[in-house]
Amino acid sequence: MSQCPCVHINTSPCPCVSMSLSPLHVFLSPHYPCCPHTLQFGRTEVIDNSLNPDFLHKFVLDYCFEERQNLLSPHMLPPSGSRLEKPLTMGTATMHPRGRRPAPATSNGGIPGKKCGTIILLAEELGNCRDVATLQFSANKLDKKDFFGKSDPFMVFYRSNEDGTFTICHKTEVVRNTLNPVWAAFAIPVRALCNGDHDRAIKVEVYDWDRDGSHDFIGEFTTSYRELARGQSHFNVYEVVNPRKKMKKKKYLNSGTVTLLSFAVEAEHTFLDYIRGGTQLNFTVAIDFTASNGNPSQPTSLHYLSPFQLNAYSLALRAVGDIIQDYDSDKMFPALGFGAKVPPDGHVSHEFPLNGDASNPACRGIAGVLEAYQRSLRRVQLYGPTNFAPVVNHVARSAATVLDGSQYFVLLIITDGVISDMAQTKEAIVNAAKLPMSIIIVGVGQAEFDAMVELDGDDIRISSRGKVAERDIVQFVPFRDYMSGGPGAGLSMAGLAREVLAEIPDQLLSYMKARGIKPTPIPPMSPETSAPSLSVILSKL
Repeated sequence: MSQCPCVHINTSPCPCVSMSLSPLHVFLSPHYPCCPHTLQFGRTEVIDNSLNPDFLHKFVLDYCFEERQNLLSPHMLPPSGSRLEKPLTMGTATMHPRGRRPAPATSNGGIPGKKCGTIILLAEELGNCRDVATLQFSANKLDKKDFFGKSDPFMVFYRSNEDGTFTICHKTEVVRNTLNPVWAAFAIPVRALCNGDHDRAIKVEVYDWDRDGSHDFIGEFTTSYRELARGQSHFNVYEVVNPRKKMKKKKYLNSGTVTLLSFAVEAEHTFLDYIRGGTQLNFTVAIDFTASNGNPSQPTSLHYLSPFQLNAYSLALRAVGDIIQDYDSDKMFPALGFGAKVPPDGHVSHEFPLNGDASNPACRGIAGVLEAYQRSLRRVQLYGPTNFAPVVNHVARSAATVLDGSQYFVLLIITDGVISDMAQTKEAIVNAAKLPMSIIIVGVGQAEFDAMVELDGDDIRISSRGKVAERDIVQFVPFRDYMSGGPGAGLSMAGLAREVLAEIPDQLLSYMKARGIKPTPIPPMSPETSAPSLSVILSKL
């Protein structure tokens, strides 16, 4: 998922700059994990002789929830006539969640350990990124294409590209056996229809549907978003023209007409609207402690704690947790284990706290979760079976207490094996689909994960006892697809994070929309106020 934030930059005093000031400017360089090099996206104007510059230049960036996006770096230009040929890098800075606090710049080019002042990044989502248009069309006297009946017409919409080509952006349903169809109203993002350019051409082709896929071309017309925005009027009655017929027949007029019946546009609420309005993501981890992982003391075990590198469980936890933790203000994460015999009596548990505190299983930060996980490996006995339902129900109970949109719960399950309680887990997921909750499953090791693919529900929505899940809330990813080993392993971890987190924004929106929950409104953004800005979550550099 991506939005289009507009970033504005100003600063507070930079104490490491001498009073004989040099011109100051900022390089805005988003760094993406998939790219090993930092690419300069843009730079502000230069401001002379100021410790508190307020830069006018704004930048438009794509925001990706599922990626770490770093911004670099404030620079000080050398004085005129100086022997220095390159700008002096004063430091780097990152932005805090939801922009509620300024970001301190840390020195990497001035005095080691010296604070270099504060850089304030303010961002807002561009309106034309989230407008959704709802349109309805009808047609009249279309050409008859079927020998034994009338046509079965449908329309295909294309947006034009800057290079003159066209990209399909919508296809209507087929209306059977009529030359005067009325198509159902449909909604489409404005950016998909015209890429934000209201005067860009939109081409519409009309076809007669055929069962074998060789649909018959009836004709076409062109319009634009600006024309469509006029709504129902004589301006939005279009002649459907077949160019070949027009060339061959002098008396040819058209192959029918298409009329715009209605047009409406509204700004759709986005994931960032809810985050900026205060919605918290509550992150819970559940780790598989079944014996199929192997003896943790042996290097072949998936739970082996090497002094030189993280195991698969730790890597998966870091890849996902390092990003999602920035959306949780208190950084306290419940961490559970399942499938082990636990002290003091050695009973098998599928819902035990990694920190040993059943009344409060939360750990401080991802580092705290990793520490609790490593301690648990030393005090529990790996056993079995592999049951998911208890941890799903554990998080569902918490989610059921907060249904107003102020919190959304994400459960990360890391497992190595074939699930043992499939029926119970399906029932738990179907029930959880009604709640503000998503489930991420990362499969580690070389086992077959067919059951996990079924739980994912991308192709067929899962059901239990004849009841279909209200939403698709499960995302499964096999860890092995992203482990290249060696120097490239870090890049694969970025790919893992992108894959497992990509669906969270849409899943959150599907819950909010189904419940009619709107984001909490916030005051307009201003560098002079303390109002929170758009949440462009940027990781520590």
